[in-house]
Amino acid sequence: MTDKLTRIAIVNSDKVSHTVQAEGTSATRHAPRSSLTLEQKCRQECKKSCPVVRTGKLCIEVDSASKIAFISERLCIGCGICPKKCPFDAINIINLPTNLNTQVTHRYSANSFKLHRLPMPRPGQVLGLVGSNGTGKSTALKILSGKLKPNLGRYDNPPDWEEILKYFRGSELQNYFTKVLEDNLKAVIKPQYVDQIPKAIKAADKRVSTLITGRAQIGNLDEIVQELELKQIFEREVNQLSGGEMQRFAIGSVCVQKADVYMFDEPSSFLDVKQRLNAGRMIRSLLRHDDYVIVVEHDLSVLDYLSDFICVLYGKPAVYGVVTMPASVREGINIFLDGNIPTENLRFREESLQFRISEAGEDYSTDKSRAYKYPAMEKTLGNFKLSIESGDFTDSEIIVMMGENGTGKTTFCKMLAGALKPDGGKTIPPMNISMKPQTITPKFQGTVRQLFFKKIKAAFLSPQFQTDVYKPLRMDDFIDQEVQNLSGGELQRVAIVLALGIPADIYLIDEPSAYLDSEQRIIASRVIKRFIMHSKKTAFIVEHDFTMATYLADRVIVFDGQPSVDARAQTPESLLTGCNKFLKSLDVTFRRDPNSFRPRINKYNSQMDQEQKLSGNYRRVEEGVPKKDYPPHRHDYLFFPPSIGTGVLGGAFLGGCGCGGKKKSSIGKRSKNGLPAEESASDEDDDEDDDLHFSSRSYLLSLRLSEKRHHYRYGVSLVML
Repeated sequence: MTDKLTRIAIVNSDKVSHTVQAEGTSATRHAPRSSLTLEQKCRQECKKSCPVVRTGKLCIEVDSASKIAFISERLCIGCGICPKKCPFDAINIINLPTNLNTQVTHRYSANSFKLHRLPMPRPGQVLGLVGSNGTGKSTALKILSGKLKPNLGRYDNPPDWEEILKYFRGSELQNYFTKVLEDNLKAVIKPQYVDQIPKAIKAADKRVSTLITGRAQIGNLDEIVQELELKQIFEREVNQLSGGEMQRFAIGSVCVQKADVYMFDEPSSFLDVKQRLNAGRMIRSLLRHDDYVIVVEHDLSVLDYLSDFICVLYGKPAVYGVVTMPASVREGINIFLDGNIPTENLRFREESLQFRISEAGEDYSTDKSRAYKYPAMEKTLGNFKLSIESGDFTDSEIIVMMGENGTGKTTFCKMLAGALKPDGGKTIPPMNISMKPQTITPKFQGTVRQLFFKKIKAAFLSPQFQTDVYKPLRMDDFIDQEVQNLSGGELQRVAIVLALGIPADIYLIDEPSAYLDSEQRIIASRVIKRFIMHSKKTAFIVEHDFTMATYLADRVIVFDGQPSVDARAQTPESLLTGCNKFLKSLDVTFRRDPNSFRPRINKYNSQMDQEQKLSGNYRRVEEGVPKKDYPPHRHDYLFFPPSIGTGVLGGAFLGGCGCGGKKKSSIGKRSKNGLPAEESASDEDDDEDDDLHFSSRSYLLSLRLSEKRHHYRYGVSLVML
């Protein structure tokens, strides 16, 4: 029997939590607490149905001392019968690409996650890691920090350091691990979950000033405190800090230390755009010729700004992960979005993730007959005052609120929802509102399926809702798990489904990207936009991920002023005008990637940064402005692969949809990269031939969730888990 494995078997212990005795045997296995019915008890269906076991070989073993089944990957033939027979969906058999037979860096145990290859950090440069959750980024950081010894896949017979160094000889990792072995490499890590920091601090004095001053070693304390805005929280204890304040404290605590390796796991979580850029500048200020800096980040704009080179991690979450060879920043992020590695001729995702961006001009047109208005308002909360300019919105429109933390975006949402009353007795027209809050605290006792049946049963059973929302968010992966045991990303997806599943006229969604990885953020953006267009409703969204915000927005509300003191919410503006105004206040410029159309941050004081600031175009798309008849709701640039909708079925529904096709629409003439011709000609970044086509949306004529307005009492539905 060859040692080369062509498949991996995973037995998920998270889906099982109670021991059940099989009938007629003394063997035991685990079953979910909520599934302990007579019909669902484990009777070793996997073992009884395995064709290899029937031939007399021990492919699947369950003895009296085991709690879960053991599957021999060397004997398994990959027939796929046992995953279907298991009543708890706890078994997963994955056939691996042939190039994954070797280069296993670490495996935790039998039938568990394994990591192939490792990122290769370089001294004096920032290494960025991007990939889906569960593909091994945190495992790679633990190995590179020296906290986890790589076992090269031999969990039952771990190798010694001499064999590990021999395995990595000839690569940059050999010198790196040599320093780790000789204790010449001090590594400090900014953890992923900053909300757990107060529990880990054992010091008697837990004030921020005491903790960060005690770690200061390289003389940059004053600069860190000023750039990360830590002065106002200096005398507070860490258990009194909010999520954003805790994140800035964690980044500052790492930046003031003297170390050889600096590692930052998701440094942008809870931070607004300005704070993310300030944190990025502080991280890059740590670069010295002999030090390493490694960053794991899901905000692609921040990752682009921070990194000097990129390693992509792909694979199947919680099953296996593979690290690609280092690539340039632009090439690495585009590899992740394309789902294809050209140098290895390998595709790890079925479809590409493209950004179909087009701009509405200054005279952004709306359907006045269906416009809703809200008056100018003011609200005072303690020492904070929020002034809101009057505005309007229409059906099938998404308005994104941009501003720093503490400028009243969440307060504005609560005022629209009726949870807060404006000063002066002004009233907002009563409407049915569904709101997803910023912080999600699970209190529901039961599974995700039970929660959906209780809160949104009608939508949950709707085929259209299943197609548009439920299935793209991959809720089946944890639909039968307890709500209390879900991770942050899983809770976020549950909250989005709950918010969209409640019938409403307005959907208020506060930070939908929190805890989601890069791919999940793109999928969530597509789901929200598709749902709003199908149901002909309106959405107000608070979002700090600039990539996600610019994709979602039809119009923008800019919040300015002094955070936590005096702020102003301006009237809704076009995406181009609002983004320019917001970016000007941050003194940062964006350009557009010619391949994926994603926004990219210009390096501070670079030639392009200075040119855009002089021209007043802080978010450069093109010099030209689309024609006046360009549709305000851009239905033709969703995240769809170029291959979808280009056939007969796709072309049959193109007329009048704004998607191209034989029948002419109201869109102006387009070049082959999908942009108006006058814009494409002036785009300096389009240095490559983009053979891209617009995808059709033939299902626009399919049944919507609700053609008729719901007849019920006006009210507010707040998503509670």
